[in-house]
Amino acid sequence: MFIDALMNLWQSSGFANIDIRNAIMLVLSFVLIYLAVGKKFEPLLLLPIAFGMLLSNLPLADLYHPEIFSGGHIHWELLGTGKEAGMDSAISVGLLDFIYLGVKLSIFPCLIFMAVGAMTDFGPLIARPSSLFMGAGAQFGISFAFVVASLLGFTANQAASIAIIGGADGPTAIFLTTKLAPEILPAIAIAAYSYMALIPMIQPPLMKLLTTKKQREVKMEQLRNVSKVEKICFPIIVTVICTLLLPSVGPLLGMLMLGNLFRESGVTERLSDTAQNALCNIVTIFLGVTVGATAQGANFLKFDTIKIIILGLIAFAFSTIGGLLIGQVMYAVSGGKINPLIGSAGVSAVPMAARVSNKEGQKANPSNFLLMHAMGPNVAGVIGSAVAAGVLLSLFGK
Repeated sequence: MFIDALMNLWQSSGFANIDIRNAIMLVLSFVLIYLAVGKKFEPLLLLPIAFGMLLSNLPLADLYHPEIFSGGHIHWELLGTGKEAGMDSAISVGLLDFIYLGVKLSIFPCLIFMAVGAMTDFGPLIARPSSLFMGAGAQFGISFAFVVASLLGFTANQAASIAIIGGADGPTAIFLTTKLAPEILPAIAIAAYSYMALIPMIQPPLMKLLTTKKQREVKMEQLRNVSKVEKICFPIIVTVICTLLLPSVGPLLGMLMLGNLFRESGVTERLSDTAQNALCNIVTIFLGVTVGATAQGANFLKFDTIKIIILGLIAFAFSTIGGLLIGQVMYAVSGGKINPLIGSAGVSAVPMAARVSNKEGQKANPSNFLLMHAMGPNVAGVIGSAVAAGVLLSLFGK
C-alpha cells in the first residue's frame, strides 16, 4: 500500500509529466530572470514575463489554458462552465486564464498607455512640432519589416504584428497582436521588450554609422517655454483629430492623452499620481505574468519564433535608421542647427531612446545636452506607433 501510494504520488506529480519542451522553456525562463535581475534588462516587465513563462510550463499546475483563447477569440463557455461545449472533459480554469482576459480584451495595454501619458511631458513636441517628422520617419522599420515578413511566408495579420515591433512599444505590440495574430503573441512580446531593453546596445552603432562627429557635436538652442493652455489643449486636440481620422486608434491614443491630461490639468494630482504609480505597477505585473504564461513549449518552440525575433530586430534597426535619416534632413534644412542624433529617439521607447541620444551627443561634446530636444521625437514616436497600429488594425482587422 505504501509503495502504491508513493507511485501514485509520483505519477501525479509534475516531475513525471514534464517533457523536453517544458524543460527548455523552464531553462529559458531562468535565463530571462537572470537578465532581468543580474543585468537589469527592462526588469519591471522582463521579470514578470519570465516568471509567467515559468509558471505556465510547470506541468499539471493548470494556471493557463491556451485552448480557452484558441482561434483568435475567447471561448466564454469554458470560463463559465469549465467544460468544452459538446465534450465531456472538464477544464479546471486557472488563475492566469482570468487575468489574461485583461490582455485579450486590450484592457492592460491601454491602461499602460494611460500611465505613459501621465509620466510624459509633451512640451518638447509642442515647442518643436517638426519633431513629428522624425517620429514618423522612425516608423519606417514597420513598413519594411511587414514586407520582409510577408515574403517569408507569414500571413498579413502575422506580418503586421511582427512589423509593429519596429515601433519599440511593448503595449502597442501586445494590443495589435492580440487582435490580429494572438498565436504569435509570446514571441512578439518577448522580442518587443527585449529590444526595448537593448536600445543602449543596438542604437549607438547605427547612430555613429549614419552621422559624422561634427554633426554629433551640434549644440541645439534651448526650447521655448510652452504655456499651460497649450499643454492642456494638445491632448484634447490630438485625440479628437486622430480618432476622427482613424477610429481604431481611439483606445490606445485616447488613454495616452487622458493620462497626459491628468498630468497637465493641475486639478487631478491624485489621479495622475495613481496612474503613474499604483495603477501602472499593478497592470505591469498582470500584463507581464500573463503574456509570459502564453509562452508554453508546445506553441513557442517553433522555427517561426526564431524568424519573428530576427525580423523584430530588423524592424527596430530600420526604425532607428529611418529616424536618423529624417534627422539628417532636418539638420540640412535647419542649416546645421538640429543635431541629427535626436532622430534616433523617434522610436517609441520613452524615455530610454532620448537618453541614448543625449549620451551619444555628450560623448562627442561633453557640454552637449540633447535630452529635452530628443524628447520631442520620442513623444512623437509614441503617437506614431499608436497611429501605425491603428492603420494596420484598420487594414487587417476583422
